[in-house]
Amino acid sequence: MNSKIPITDISDATPSKEANKPEVIELYASRKKIYVREIKGFFQRIRNLSLTVLLLMYFGLAWVTVDGNPLIHFDLPARKFTLFGTVFWPQDFTLLAIALIICAFGLFFITSLFGRVWCGYSCPQTVWSFMFMWLEERIEGSRNQRMKLDKQPLSRQKVVKKTLKHISWMLLAFATGLTFVGYFYPIRELTSDLFTLSISSGAAIFWIAFFTLATYINAGWMREQVCLHMCPYARFQSVMFNQDTLIIGYDYNRGEPRGSRSKKAKTDLGDCVDCNVCVQVCPTGIDIRDGLQYECIGCALCVDACDSIMARMNYPKGLIRYASEKELEGKTKQTKLNIRSIGYGLTLAAAMSAFLFALNQRPLVELDVLRDRGSLYQVSGMGMIENNYELKIINKRKVEDQFSVHMSGLEGELNVPDSITVAPGEVRSIPLSIAVDPKNLQNSTEEISLEVRSISDPNTSASSDSRFLGPVNF
Repeated sequence: MNSKIPITDISDATPSKEANKPEVIELYASRKKIYVREIKGFFQRIRNLSLTVLLLMYFGLAWVTVDGNPLIHFDLPARKFTLFGTVFWPQDFTLLAIALIICAFGLFFITSLFGRVWCGYSCPQTVWSFMFMWLEERIEGSRNQRMKLDKQPLSRQKVVKKTLKHISWMLLAFATGLTFVGYFYPIRELTSDLFTLSISSGAAIFWIAFFTLATYINAGWMREQVCLHMCPYARFQSVMFNQDTLIIGYDYNRGEPRGSRSKKAKTDLGDCVDCNVCVQVCPTGIDIRDGLQYECIGCALCVDACDSIMARMNYPKGLIRYASEKELEGKTKQTKLNIRSIGYGLTLAAAMSAFLFALNQRPLVELDVLRDRGSLYQVSGMGMIENNYELKIINKRKVEDQFSVHMSGLEGELNVPDSITVAPGEVRSIPLSIAVDPKNLQNSTEEISLEVRSISDPNTSASSDSRFLGPVNF
């Protein structure tokens, strides 16, 4: 038996130039344009409904007024924020912080259970990207027609279609920017001033242009790049996932081995006919059959696409479907919530309870007392010690009210009107002078408290502390 291993001597072989050529590895791959194929189905009807509702809310609520006042208005110069008829002030910042916590943990809780349903059905980037793609489809045609159009040399037809597409994109982007600014600058006045060229606010013009351009670029040109590289949610979403989280997945056991076949052919292949329609409809350009990927936004376009192919082949639907990793592996899904989801849910419930409590306890009248820092005190002709103040009365109620001013902590005279009328949502500034007999001053600095009380409802009041300054006693 020959135990020698045959060896070929290649020491004298001359290496080719290709062998010596260093391998070049590109660290950055240029973006390949994604041509999304239009598809119809159950989940697309749900998305169309959600997009319609969200767009109607966004473009419509800016025009709704109640008693002549906008339903939603963020008045930055007056530092007054109106949300569905309720006025909030900078003093209500705690409510804003709690509201942001509710939004964050609400997103975490939903994600831990249902994956990226926010990205697929409600995210503004998704909403506007699908609108831009819809316009593109109507003007340039189907996926194959758009691909052929881009490959064609410059022609009149190509210029017309491209121009119409970008004009439609720009008009939608302009409407988006105008509406956004309309939540800060009353939109009825804004549109009237803008189209009559009488607008005097340079800031309004700047922000309309800024959001128009941002919408045009993000939804028209960047699209999936925003989701993949700019949105942080795509990166940290995996922290909230577990094996019971509902995701869009490919049933590998049922679909493999994949391969094309005729409708009536008998074969040992899996149900996947390798048509690649699931790839053609994906707005981020991934192949869901490769498994769970952070690029997947949960839009379910691939689900509807695959179901349509399964229906043609007379195969059961659901080769690509919403399911947990355990279900896709053939395991039984646990019905109980995991510890992470329970934690998110409890935190969300606590934040919502805190928000409702803080909103219920929110004072409807507030008082700020600002002492005149320009001088320590004055001595009147009668020998009285005087200090000057500025009262700021905030009426957060929806009705006009009258208030009276009272002082405690020191005996003195108030030089202020007997009643102060404050309109609903108004911040009324009132100058106030306090005169005190020097005999009543025990120290050079006395703590005082000023209070405003509603004349019509004595239970409605607000107070604020300040100081009264007098001469130093030796």
